[in-house]
Amino acid sequence: MDVGEDFGPWLARQLRLLDISQAELGERVGLTRAAVSAWITGRAVPREDMMRRIATAIGTDPGTVHTRTTDAVTGRPVSWYHRPAHKDGGREFGNAAAFAFEADVEVLAREATQNSLDERLDRTRPVRVRYTLHELSGEPLARFRDAIGWAYLRPHYEAAAAQEQKVGRVIAEGLRDMNERDRLVLLRVDDYNASGLTGDDYEDGRFAAVVRRQLDSNKSDDGAGGSYGLGKATLWAASRLGLVLINSTLSVPHEGRTARRLIGRLDLPWRVVDGQACAGPAWFGEPDTVPGSENVARSWWAEEETVDRLHLTRENDEPGTSFLVVGAHDVASGINEHTASDDGDEDESVQAMHKKLLIALANNFWAAMTSGENTSPLLEASVRTLRNGVVVMKEQRVDPRLVQPSRTRALKAYFDGRTVDELTEIGQVAMAKVPLKVPAVRGHGKVAEHEAVLLVTAAEDADDGKPNHMVTMRGSRMKVRSARVPDLPLGTNSFQAVLLAGHAAGADAVEADRAEAFLRASEPPEHNKWAQTEELRATYSPTAHRRIADFTRAANNAVRELVGKRKERSEGGPKALRDLLGLDGAPPAAARGGGFPTILDLDAFVDEAGAWQIDAEVKLPLRQDPWVMNPVARFEVRSGGRPSVGWARVVAGANCEFVDGALRFKAGARSATFTATTDVSTHPVRAALAGLIVDLQKTKGAPA
Repeated sequence: MDVGEDFGPWLARQLRLLDISQAELGERVGLTRAAVSAWITGRAVPREDMMRRIATAIGTDPGTVHTRTTDAVTGRPVSWYHRPAHKDGGREFGNAAAFAFEADVEVLAREATQNSLDERLDRTRPVRVRYTLHELSGEPLARFRDAIGWAYLRPHYEAAAAQEQKVGRVIAEGLRDMNERDRLVLLRVDDYNASGLTGDDYEDGRFAAVVRRQLDSNKSDDGAGGSYGLGKATLWAASRLGLVLINSTLSVPHEGRTARRLIGRLDLPWRVVDGQACAGPAWFGEPDTVPGSENVARSWWAEEETVDRLHLTRENDEPGTSFLVVGAHDVASGINEHTASDDGDEDESVQAMHKKLLIALANNFWAAMTSGENTSPLLEASVRTLRNGVVVMKEQRVDPRLVQPSRTRALKAYFDGRTVDELTEIGQVAMAKVPLKVPAVRGHGKVAEHEAVLLVTAAEDADDGKPNHMVTMRGSRMKVRSARVPDLPLGTNSFQAVLLAGHAAGADAVEADRAEAFLRASEPPEHNKWAQTEELRATYSPTAHRRIADFTRAANNAVRELVGKRKERSEGGPKALRDLLGLDGAPPAAARGGGFPTILDLDAFVDEAGAWQIDAEVKLPLRQDPWVMNPVARFEVRSGGRPSVGWARVVAGANCEFVDGALRFKAGARSATFTATTDVSTHPVRAALAGLIVDLQKTKGAPA
């Protein structure tokens, strides 16, 4: 008989539930503790007759021991465990990680879906992600609150809502919405063909990283989108009640089981309830019996009825996880403002969230959902909306061809080997290689050269009114950034460009692993750009970000070359336009005097003293008088305005001089250069924690 490798973990769980030691079980079956230990560790398996004796010893039938799909005895009733307050008097009034992002369903969709992509199990098939909005009211709401032990939670919520801190105010609003309007919005995120929350309740693993820890990403793939361990916090940030329930089907058995592993986590601020001070987080689960962890809530294997009452039923046994955000809201849309409820506003609220989720999935993951003739998509995504179990908006699957037709066409052409070297006809997709020089880690080793793939095609879609943009991505093809390509030739036809770097460039891309790690280190927690970060500086060098600036510059140059080739064969554009702009000869007077100097190229890095050093190239409109401009530096920080910072020094370069605190550019010159260093004493935050923006402003009193 094949007992299976899951017998030992299953038996260990039964002994824990029954509070029976290995020695005691050995006595009951007539063997030593060492023999029982061998079963539990997998070094040995019991014979058929011993299996029957084990069943009798733990009070169950032989069938349960053979199948191991249920526990031998009913587990301890699930309950809430609140972390006791710190003995040193420390207090946290919220989870700081949750403030890294806005409580926005678009951000939630981006972060949660990327996490699912990172945990894709079978790499030959897409991971399937489904978002379900479910509004409860009346009796269904009452049943759900009973299922989560609301009577016990209520004093904790009331104590938290009475506080004046931000989290307390958000919770108070959530309670008012539920109590006064008799409604609660649940947002469930299900993924299939994913790893599931594997691992022990407390030790290293996916489960502990998500449920127990902060700033632990525990990614299984070097090309994963996340690296800070912050993305999971968006689930709790999207709940005005700070509550998320979890049901996971595991790809690797834990305690001999895989299906319906449940746990709940609640993030509240410090509070006092019935004279007991609580630190903040709480967990909903089975009270532990292990010495040192007594009564701590751990995950439990739930019955189907329990899963159904908690609105966590999964559609099949495929591995993956379901996250239920309780009291979901969307700050950015303003849809939760209290308005009259008799004119359909409640319907509109969940409908608006539904539509916003669809848009977010389409804009961020269209590339991951694109397939080719012999290339499967990485992701399938859909959204549906219910009210008290009744469909309000039927399930809609995101079709990348509808939301991003031009870019999808470009990517599909690359997958199918149908790209061209230059654009000669509408509908073609041009491809070019863009070099990325990847520095060695901490300066040890050689620089590697990776070739990213650039795709350019005519724009069919307006992309929210933004043609002529280049979208950058790596890894599992989540959009990192979309930015307009600067300095395009006059009269350039509208286009869309896609830059595939790292693993996104394909399995055969040279030095893809090193490029992937380098670009991942250059992304902030929002994963919305490649720039200087603390991780990039620490892992590579203080000047490593220059490689990214060179890479971006090379990509923009490649785009301009591809879209400009066709124009070079033209006669200069329509005659009316040539006459108006003077393209056949010298520019007219209005053109000669129009515009102001702009920074064409900027190379910047943070030096050892913590100051930003810049090398700037300036584009100068042609005119007879010198240009006199002030260079102005500002910090781009995560919140608030852009504070100005001062200069420690400014050094003039070609066609330029620095006089009385201003840059004076040579008359008739078309370009100039200068270098500068910021004054560290004027920095509102450390330079490495902010971006730098440099503008040229007209000097007061200077001639126009």
